[in-house]
Amino acid sequence: MARSLSGFVEVYNGRLFYQSAGSGDVLVFIHGNTGDHQHWDVQFDFFSKYYRVVRYDVRGFGQSSLPIEDKPYTDHEDLEALLDQLDIKNAHITGWSMGSAIAIDFCLAFPHRTKSLTLVGPWVYGYSSLAQQAMNADLAEVGAVISEEGLGAAVDAWMKAPFFSATIVDPAAGDQFRKIANNYSFWVYTHRSPLRVLKPIAAGRISEIQVPTLILTAEQDIPACLEIADLLDESLPDSCKITLEESGHLLHMEKPEIFNQHLADFIKTIY
Repeated sequence: MARSLSGFVEVYNGRLFYQSAGSGDVLVFIHGNTGDHQHWDVQFDFFSKYYRVVRYDVRGFGQSSLPIEDKPYTDHEDLEALLDQLDIKNAHITGWSMGSAIAIDFCLAFPHRTKSLTLVGPWVYGYSSLAQQAMNADLAEVGAVISEEGLGAAVDAWMKAPFFSATIVDPAAGDQFRKIANNYSFWVYTHRSPLRVLKPIAAGRISEIQVPTLILTAEQDIPACLEIADLLDESLPDSCKITLEESGHLLHMEKPEIFNQHLADFIKTIY
């Protein structure tokens, strides 16, 4: 692995923790919910041999600062500030789950800074369906457990939530996710979140995205994410969708070699 640098950058009313390694074209990895930059451990080690790789903790996660209830912010503007302070003009942006929604907002807000998108187990803000509503009901149950039993019960509640437990194909990947989740604050469940997303909301603007986009999903992905993968592939003018077999929402942890090969092949096509 290339030598890694880590530190903090200041953002509006907060700061972000980041790690960077390697040289060349820039790849940015954005983690999913209930975790941090460690969601990308395997990819960080692999791709830093060939590119400059940046991963970071989204505000409210990992070592980055917690939000302040009365201070609105956006994740896509936080990412812009991170790139500015690392002197990065543009980058290939990869996001998993929640991170893919941030990546989409960033691309819509700053298309000139986005060389490509890779959307993994994808999400987009503003999407609604019966499957999405069922997932939200499961998330509400997680919140109810936290309210009744406290934060000590949060990780178990998340891991047992039907939308999430059904998508874990490889128990070892589930254990890895749990280990990372053990350090999550679940701040959003006990506070009023000041997070704002891009307006007009992204779900109605997908066709505006013009950059090459790789969509990676899995046979046992979360049903709403499978729907979104199809929607993205149908709506984007320059997209490729790949569905990994024998894998679920944790596809980059469950099938890292296959995942890395697909991403590497995609990046090589972009000049």
